[in-house]
This record gives sequence, structure tokens and C-alpha cells, in this order.
Amino acid sequence: MSVATADWVITGDIVTMDAERIIVSGGAVAVVGGQIAAVGKADDIRAQYPGAPERGSADSLVVPGFVNAHQHLTADRLVASAIPDDLPPGAAIFEWIVPVHEHVTGDGDELAATLGLIEAATNGITTTIDAGTVAHPDRVAQAMSAVGVRGAVGRWGSDADGMPQSAPAPEVIDAQRDLIERYPPGGLVEASVTLVGHDLMSDELVAAAADLARSTGRRLSFHLSPTPDDAARYLERTGQRPLVHLDRLGVLGPSVLVGHAVHIDGDELDALVRTGTAVASCPWAYLRLGQGMTERFAHLDLWRQGGRLALGCDTENAGDAIDGLRAAALFAGLAKDTSADPTEFGAHDAFELLTIAGAEAVGMADRIGSLETGKAADIVVIDRSGIQWLPPSPDPILQLVWAGGGSSVTDVLVDGRLVIADGQCTTVDADSLRTDARQSAQQLIDRSGIRPRSRWPMR
Repeated sequence: MSVATADWVITGDIVTMDAERIIVSGGAVAVVGGQIAAVGKADDIRAQYPGAPERGSADSLVVPGFVNAHQHLTADRLVASAIPDDLPPGAAIFEWIVPVHEHVTGDGDELAATLGLIEAATNGITTTIDAGTVAHPDRVAQAMSAVGVRGAVGRWGSDADGMPQSAPAPEVIDAQRDLIERYPPGGLVEASVTLVGHDLMSDELVAAAADLARSTGRRLSFHLSPTPDDAARYLERTGQRPLVHLDRLGVLGPSVLVGHAVHIDGDELDALVRTGTAVASCPWAYLRLGQGMTERFAHLDLWRQGGRLALGCDTENAGDAIDGLRAAALFAGLAKDTSADPTEFGAHDAFELLTIAGAEAVGMADRIGSLETGKAADIVVIDRSGIQWLPPSPDPILQLVWAGGGSSVTDVLVDGRLVIADGQCTTVDADSLRTDARQSAQQLIDRSGIRPRSRWPMR
């Protein structure tokens, strides 16, 4: 009689995020060939797969890998938390970030992405959807492969004057087509059709991008309406609010992921829900940049109406930390406070956005987002032996979202590969990047002409 073998057995309390949201106390997950082979009680799994190497412990909480649906992986990282937080609207982008992106090199893009993805992985993020402001997408794809995480890469897509990498619409579409052909879906790294968005894409470009995404079965993503000014410009140019206009162009649909969509009205919300268009919400960015999210928390309205919603961490000068649990806690707190109703939305709802609902929003729920047999083994192990976890809550999700954070993550598997072990990256020597990171950052600052400084004197 043959004995079943497993690559790993991961033990702890298993938060499955299956349809019934079952938590298996004293459980285990068996990993075979990059997939989840079994979920159950630890003794049963060990008996089924004797001798398999184990990670986790009785103190561990085992959860699905987190989904970061909107992350700028490139130049921003090299000037992390260097852009002042008291700038007038628009200045952070056009006076700081645009010059940085104009001068970043391929080496810089890859280094920035590598640093960001290691941070993300150590905080339990196993899937990252790049936000598309990438001059050298192949270098970002190399970083994803090197770190060993799952993700989608995009490239700059704009036909507006004065923007990095801008070109006429046909040239932008040809470049997008070339990228998605080289990174097909199904592997760890795929490519999306990406446009910068805001008011930086013509009707010709966005309609052609939507056609390309539909004809190839890919995701289309772009930024839209993080501030009230974006809607005002659309109204001036088209006579319609942005999502209403894009709906009438035939752009919206289930394969579309919109970054932000903070300042939308009822008609735009209806368009999102009716077309099945998904939104990536990055709450820390809106608060850091003072973009007025709490004036009307449209993302809570989208959730109430059954819309598709995921969480994102944005950039190192907006969300700053690439920590999905931090974003989930903030989203839950904003939902409770802006509605003045603590009964409606809480930690469990936010955790869904970070896992299975987020996976659905980015079109990957058939592969990731829950710990179920046959899905990819994207697994996060959280250590609850520390004093901050004592006494353990009878509801681990309450404790994880409200009192936890990425710092308690010990092990991370992506496609069954152990990429984080005991809090350290196993695939890339992070310490070896320190000197390059400092030098590359200073060189980029010098080339771009920005002048980051400490507000308080350093002596």
C-alpha cells in the first residue's frame, strides 16, 4: 500500500474562507505540488501524509494569502515616505512623482519592485496587482519571479501630453498587446491592460483598451476619481461624470478593475454594480493625501449593494506601508464611523475584502483567496505566541484585524513554495539590497530634481 506524500503540512487554527467561513481548530493544510491537497484536523492530516515537513504550530493562525489589488511597485519605492504630507492637491503627483517616474531606470524599477514585494510578502500579501505606472514592466516581472510571489504587471498607458511614456493611442495599444502576449494568464506572473486613468486617456484609447482586454480575456485597470477635481474635468470635457461616460462608451464590465473611484455619485455607483466593474479601495492613501473619502464613503455603498470590492495599499507616499491587515482595519473603522453604525460592517467583512472577495474582484477567485482543496497553496502563517496575542480571543478574526498586523506573520507560501520563513525572505537576500537601495534612491533624487527633506531639523 502506497503512502501519500506532501511537500508541506501547515498546522494551526485554519481560517478557510470557504463558503461557510469554517475555521478548523487544531487543523492542518496539506500541500502537494503547489496546490492544497487536504484541509482538516491536524492528526488526520498527519496520518494521511506521514513524515511530511511541517510549518506552524498549535499557536499559529493559518489564513489565505492576502490580495493587494492596487500597488505602485516602481519609482515611488525609491523615495518612500519622502514626499511631504502637507502639499496642496495634485502637487504630490505632478511636482514630485511624475519627475521621479520620468527619470527612473530599468535597474531602479526592478530594485523598487523587489523591495516592495519583499515587504508585501513579509506582511502576508501573496498577490499584488501592479497599478500600471511602470516604464520597464519586464523588470517588474523579473522581480515578481525572483521573490516568488503572484502578481499582475502593467505598463504606462496614456496618450495625454506631458506624461511619462505617453504616445498616440494606437502605439499605446500596441505596447499593451505586446506585454500581455508575453505574460499570459495561468502562471505566477501575468500582465494586465493598464491605463494611467484620471483624465489622462482619450475616449479612443480607453475604448480600444477595453476591446483589447475583452478580446484577450484580460483585466483592464486604471485610476479614476480619487479627488473631486477628476469628476469636474470629465464633466467639462464630456458633459458626463466619469463612470457614466465610460459606461456609455462600453468600457465597464466584469474584467475591469478601477483604482479608487472615491468621488462618485449615485449614477456612477449604479453603473459599477450593474456592469460588475470592480473597485480597488486604498483607504490609507485617501487619508494621507486628504482626498475627502469620509465626505461620502462610496465604497461602503458599493459593498452594501453587492458590488465587487478589494483593498489596495497604493504607493509608498500615499499608503506608505504595504500591509493589507493595516488597510483592512482602517477600512472597517471608516465604515463604522462614517455610517455611525457599528453593527453594519466589521473585521470579518474587511478580512473578506483582503482574501476571497478581493480575489474575486481581481478575477482570481478560482485559484486563490481561500484554503480549499484544489486551490493554489498561497498560505500565510501568523504566530500568536507573543504577548500581544494573550489571552487569545475566541474570535481570531477580531483579534487579527483589530489588534494584529503584518508583523506577526512568520511563514508565507506561494504556489506551495516557502518564500517567507520565520519572518525572513528565502528567495532574495534582502540585506544585500541595502546599499543598492540607498545609492539608487539618491541617484534618482538627483536626476529628478525633487528635494525631499526633514520638516524638523536633524542635527
